[in-house]
Parts: sequence; structure tokens; C-alpha cells
Amino acid sequence: MLKYLVFIGVLVQLIGIYSYGREVVKGNAKPNRVTWLMWSIAPLIATAAGLASGVSLAVIPVFMSGFGPLIIFILSFTNKKAYWKLEKFDYLCGFFSLLALVLWGITKQPAIAIVFAIASDFIAAIPTLVKSWKYPETETAAPYTTGLINALTSFGAIRMWGFVELAFPIYLVFIDSSLILAVIRKRIKFLNF
Repeated sequence: MLKYLVFIGVLVQLIGIYSYGREVVKGNAKPNRVTWLMWSIAPLIATAAGLASGVSLAVIPVFMSGFGPLIIFILSFTNKKAYWKLEKFDYLCGFFSLLALVLWGITKQPAIAIVFAIASDFIAAIPTLVKSWKYPETETAAPYTTGLINALTSFGAIRMWGFVELAFPIYLVFIDSSLILAVIRKRIKFLNF
């Protein structure tokens, strides 16, 4: 029965993506396109690797963590005020994120693919982490909060507690929590540093 929690996670994630997408279309949220594009690619590769190694329902939250960013990346083109100006650092992170994905393609091993997918996703997250820390008003916590809930639901669907099943969901909990903290820290007095 716990394995079906992933569908609640999917619903919650869709609500978060809808909420954030609305803010992007209005120009209130300014996603970093490098981050959101790479965030769509890495989890979708991790999904393929998980499916190749026999992971079933537990891969759904990982898929959703790639599908949602793809939607946001596409929506960032709808409003000229709805994107963050990219700098050399952003492109450098995008390059290394893409390099990690290429390395996965060379290995063809599910466990190694997960490691490279996590590395790619994390490197892609760095520009948004930095932006969120410096300019939290350009982000909302909604997609990261719902992403966190989505990631947590995958633990109910895991049948085998191995690296391939656990690595990406654990990473998603870490990165979503970090982004939530970056976005809301100025609103919490004891975290205002």
C-alpha cells in the first residue's frame, strides 16, 4: 500500500510546478534556464537507468523531478521578464553537467549512471542555489517544497534498499531542502545571515 504514495507525490509535484509555472509566466519568478534544462535531462536519464535495472514505482518521483523542470524551462520563454540573465558561470555549470551525462552514456552501467545523473543535476543546481541565496525574491519555495514531498514518497515504493533505488531520491531530498532554505532563509530571523 505504501508504494502507491508515489501517486500522491506526483499530484503534489504537479501542483508545485503549476504554481511556479504561473509565477514564471507572470514574470515574478525568474528561473535559470541552464539549471532547469539540465534538471529535466538528468532525472529523465536516471529514470531510464532505474527502469533498466528493474526499479518500478520508485522511479516515478525521479521521472517527475525531470518532467516538471522541462515544463518550467519551456515556460521561461513565454515572458521576457521570466528568466535569469545567464553568465559565464552558468554556462560553465551547464557544460560540466552535460559532461557528466556524456560520461553516463559511455559507461552504460545503472549504478554509474545514477552517480553521473546526480553529479549532473547537482552541478546544474549550483547557479540556482547561488541565485536563490543572493536574490531569494527571484524564486518561490513552492516547486522545491512539492519536489521534496514527491521525493519523500519514493521511499514508500522502494522494494529493494540498494544504491540504485536510494541514491537519487536521497539526493533529491538534499537538493530540494537546500533550495527551500536558500529561498526562505531571509524570512526566518535566526537564519538571516
